[in-house]
Amino acid sequence: MPDIIFQDGSIRQNQWVVVFRPESGEPLDIPEQRQVLIPADLWVANRERYAGNENVGVWLDSHDEPETLANHVNELPLIAVNFPKFSDGRGYSIARLLRERFGYKNELRAIGDVLLDQLQFMKRCGFDTYELRPDKDIRKAVKSLNFFSQGYQAATDTDLPLFRRRAS
Repeated sequence: MPDIIFQDGSIRQNQWVVVFRPESGEPLDIPEQRQVLIPADLWVANRERYAGNENVGVWLDSHDEPETLANHVNELPLIAVNFPKFSDGRGYSIARLLRERFGYKNELRAIGDVLLDQLQFMKRCGFDTYELRPDKDIRKAVKSLNFFSQGYQAATDTDLPLFRRRAS
């Protein structure tokens, strides 16, 4: 399993396994005794079975609507957002919606085609942890998380734009 980098720059072993959507008619194959991330819509459809289980989180694809989790986000220990390719920015919006509109308080992870130059922007949108693309050097990620000392716009990490912060 790849390592995970946390927002504070620490690198830890990934304990979560992404379970992909089964073929039509096939059952969801969840490994025993593991922390798993299952597709969000399958969690919602089987909420009674999975709710309250600290070993089951969900992942959203970039085309999924976070509204499907709206009333249940804080029942989940971890939500991952998949970036199928680095140029697909919908995951940033999903993160902001989960944090700001739906009040998600637990771990929010970026998975998929996650590159070093995206980390600070992902951090500003509310991501806590990042699973880099396998060909990227995780040791360089710490610098990428804090490349800019200040952001101009308000975001999940600061509620005031720079001009308001400078005036106060």
